[in-house]
Amino acid sequence: MNIVANWSYPTAIKMGRGRIKELADACKSLGMKKPLLVTDRGLASMAITQGALDVLEEAGLGRAIFADVDPNPNEKNLEAGVKAFKDGGHDGVVAFGGGSGLDLGKCVAFMAGQTRPVWDFEDIGDWWTRANVEGIAPIVAVPTTAGTGSEVGRASVITNSQTHVKKIIFHPKFLPGVVIADPELTVGMPKMITAGTGMDAFAHCLEAYSSPFYHPMSQGIALEGMRLVKEFLPRAYADGTDIEARTNMMAAAAMGAVAFQKGLGAIHSLSHPIGAVYNTHHGMTNAVVMPPVLRFNRAEIEEKIARAAAYLGIAGGFDGFYDYVLALRAELGVPDNLSAMGIKPDRIDELTAMAIEDPSCGGNPVKMTFENTKALFLECF
Repeated sequence: MNIVANWSYPTAIKMGRGRIKELADACKSLGMKKPLLVTDRGLASMAITQGALDVLEEAGLGRAIFADVDPNPNEKNLEAGVKAFKDGGHDGVVAFGGGSGLDLGKCVAFMAGQTRPVWDFEDIGDWWTRANVEGIAPIVAVPTTAGTGSEVGRASVITNSQTHVKKIIFHPKFLPGVVIADPELTVGMPKMITAGTGMDAFAHCLEAYSSPFYHPMSQGIALEGMRLVKEFLPRAYADGTDIEARTNMMAAAAMGAVAFQKGLGAIHSLSHPIGAVYNTHHGMTNAVVMPPVLRFNRAEIEEKIARAAAYLGIAGGFDGFYDYVLALRAELGVPDNLSAMGIKPDRIDELTAMAIEDPSCGGNPVKMTFENTKALFLECF
C-alpha cells in the first residue's frame, strides 16, 4: 500500500516515498537560494544525505553541509553552525536527520539572526518574545528517523556543555515551513534505533494523553498516535524495508510532537537528566523508565488508560495496557531497567534534582517532589 499525502497541519508536510526529490522545490517555496544542510556526523557521508545534497545541487541551490553535531547537540555545535551559516552567506536551513540534526538545524536558522545568547530564549514565560523575528531564517525539515517529531516542533533541545543540563529553546518560528517526510530515508535505520525512536514517539503520545491539562485536540492525536505505534512499530522493527510501516511510524512521530503541546511528564523528566549525564539514547531511556512511571501515576490515570486500552484493542483496562507495554519492550529488545543499561544509582540525588527542575515534570499527573521522584528513580534500577 503506497501512502502519499499532503498535509497543512501543523505545517506543510509532504508525506510519501520518494518525496525527497521535492526538496529543492520546498526550499525555493520559502525563498531560499543558498540553503545550508545541517545534520549530524553519523549521517554526513551516508547515501541518503548525499542524495539530498544532489537534489539541491542539481536545482542550482549549491551543496553546503554542516555536520559538526553531537548526539546531544550543545551550544558549541550551535556556535559553529551559526558561523558556517554566516560565513557561507546562506539564507535558509535544511534540518536533516534524527532529533539532533533537526534540533540543531532549527536552532542555527533561529540564532543566525540573534545577538543575545541562546539561553535567553529558554522556554520560560514569554522569553521567546526577546527574539529578533526578522533575523530568523526559513527552515525545511527532513526527518530520517521516526521518533522525536522535531520536524513539527516549535522548540529545540540544546545541552549546556558546562552543566550537562538539557534546555528547551522555544520560538513559534522554530516550526519548519515545509517538512519532507520520506519513509525511504528511514529504511536503513538499525533495529535498535528503530526501536528507540519508535518508543520515543509512543512516550510522547502516552505522556501527552496522560497529562492533566485541557487540550482535547492533542488528546485525540495522542490516542491515534499510540494506535499507529502499536500496529506498525513491530512491523518496522521486524522488516526495515516495510514502507507502509515506516510511513505510519513517521506519521506517529509527528503526531507525538503535535500532541505534547498538552504536556509531557515523569518519563521525560527522568530520561532527560539520564541522557544528559550518561549520553544514553533518549527513546530507549524513555522505554526503560516507562513501566515504573505508569505505576507511579496509576491512581491519577487508571480510568484514562482504561479508555485508551479499549481504543487500542487491549483487554483488561490499566493492567492490560501495562502488560502490553512490557510485552512491546521485550519484543523490541529494550533493557529491563537502568542497571541493564549500565547505569549505577551512585548519582541519584543529582539526577533527582535535575528531574524536578526539568520542564516536563509540570505535566505529570502526580505532583513530583524530591522524595517521590528519588523513590521513582530507585524503582527504575
